[in-house]
Amino acid sequence: MIKQIEADVVVVGGGPAGVNAAIAAGRSGAKTVLIEKYGFIGGMSTAALVYPWMTFHTTDGKQVIAGLAQEIIDRLMAMNASPGHLRDTVGFVNTITPYHPEIYKVLAVDMLKEAGVKLLFHSFVDHVETVDNRIQSVQLTSKSGRIDVSGKVFIDTTGDADLAYLSGAPCLKGRDGDKATQPMTMKFRMRGVNLPAVKQYMIDHPDEFYKKTPFSELADLPLSGVLGYFKHWKEANLPINRDQVLFFTGPEDDEVLVNTTRVQGLDGTNVEDLTEAEELGRKQVLMVAEFMRNNLPGFEKASISNVGAQIGIRETRRIDGQYALQVEDVVQGRHFDDVIARSGYPIDIHDPSGKGVTAAWVKGDGAYDIPYRCLLPRKIENLLTAGRCISTTHEALATTRLTPSCMATGQAAGSAAGLAVKHGVLPAEIDVAELQAVLEKDGALLK
Repeated sequence: MIKQIEADVVVVGGGPAGVNAAIAAGRSGAKTVLIEKYGFIGGMSTAALVYPWMTFHTTDGKQVIAGLAQEIIDRLMAMNASPGHLRDTVGFVNTITPYHPEIYKVLAVDMLKEAGVKLLFHSFVDHVETVDNRIQSVQLTSKSGRIDVSGKVFIDTTGDADLAYLSGAPCLKGRDGDKATQPMTMKFRMRGVNLPAVKQYMIDHPDEFYKKTPFSELADLPLSGVLGYFKHWKEANLPINRDQVLFFTGPEDDEVLVNTTRVQGLDGTNVEDLTEAEELGRKQVLMVAEFMRNNLPGFEKASISNVGAQIGIRETRRIDGQYALQVEDVVQGRHFDDVIARSGYPIDIHDPSGKGVTAAWVKGDGAYDIPYRCLLPRKIENLLTAGRCISTTHEALATTRLTPSCMATGQAAGSAAGLAVKHGVLPAEIDVAELQAVLEKDGALLK
């Protein structure tokens, strides 16, 4: 017998976008359910160790993402689980935001329950029932058997557009032409790192590190991230198609999060490709950790302390929505009448087949708008999206995929769903001005 659960808003995917969507919907008064395949919250931020969160600010340091995302940071800071926004000592952006993932897992659940959200962990959506271009319900496979969850409005925060795809909404994948996606990365942590020695080596050998590193300020800044060791990496000649070492510090004083492995040419929505990616990624982790311990000053006594529960995925499916954010929209810092979130993160494309990263910074005031239309898929009328699977081009996805942007679109999707339920209309029929007023009342920055 299939268990039946009824809700107003059904959110599928418990990453930062899904957390914020469910909290916003729950706070609106809508009866909300959040479905997550893992036994914990956080998506890529916790399962794949995507750390730190970047960025809440423009390159000039103006904050452009706040609202629920900032509320989470404030509460983490009160729990000594985040130092707040720090200068990025890599120099790629102005600020990054470290956090303790285990405490975030607990805090997020607390906030969801405070908002009255019903949680269904260890639950995997494998079928979507649609009638006349509207989702009626989603079916879950779970430890306790089949569950049918019906709702009025559904929000896809799976990252992979799983809900949209299963519902029949048009989806895209990868770049134009060959459909290649950005590579996957298996992230890992190391303890026992002598970070003062790392900083001193950077100060003494600036030519071996990223050109935008703020060397003139480095002595007075807490070390938050490092990109470089070009000479060491080139000499090692590891079979990893990347041209430098990248890591971020914390959450402990002797700890770093390493973002250096690279698995290319595999599809994150294909189970056989994913299986191979997990195998390759974990082998690369051992290889990179040994290289760092044997070759990098400050890592002589370091050891692996944690590896992601799954490989980190930058790009898979995204919806073909009512508007696709363009690379020119980002780079030119364009504004839209139906803005529901902003971001100052640059274009950041990890080459699908090569070694490098293609970057382009936002002009104008340093931030671009994300329009509400990017959250609305074609064909399926009672579906919203947020996070990595909103409607963009391959190039624009390289900025909207970052966690603070996902948090912001998540809050917008949840608030929009709440208004749709309140007024008994479809998400495309809500008054966007009313949505903007709700978001700004709740702390979002839209101008």
